[in-house]
Amino acid sequence: MKYTCSIEIDLPLDLVSALWSDESNFHHWQDGYLSTDLLEGSKNTVGAKSRITLLQGRRKIELTETILTNELPFEKAALYEHVHMTNTQVTRFEELTQNKTLYTSIVEYTKFNGFIPKLIAKLFPGMFKKQSQKWMNQFKVFAQTKHLG
Repeated sequence: MKYTCSIEIDLPLDLVSALWSDESNFHHWQDGYLSTDLLEGSKNTVGAKSRITLLQGRRKIELTETILTNELPFEKAALYEHVHMTNTQVTRFEELTQNKTLYTSIVEYTKFNGFIPKLIAKLFPGMFKKQSQKWMNQFKVFAQTKHLG
């Protein structure tokens, strides 16, 4: 399953990319974000592995992130592995004007493990895209409020 989400943000590309990549901001726009812990390599470099911990309801969810490419401020790609699913995400930032940036996320789920995750992906594929778009919308509000307000 593959999908693309995008949103225009009324800020310069360098600022949008910096805000997006700063872990201290994640809790402002990623519901349930708790922490990122480096497991291997150097932070934000190709091959680096980190554990991302999120709170989903009352359950802690852990994902392993492996950086595939990091060409920020323009693009970053990572592999995300969870006990129930595996996906890649390519995040891109494109300057539309001096003060307007297009933020695009291309997500591809490559593996679902277990009956329930496979069933959810089959019956409700739109919920994955909806969650991605929700976080992007929240990021836009956070970024513009922080720097325009």
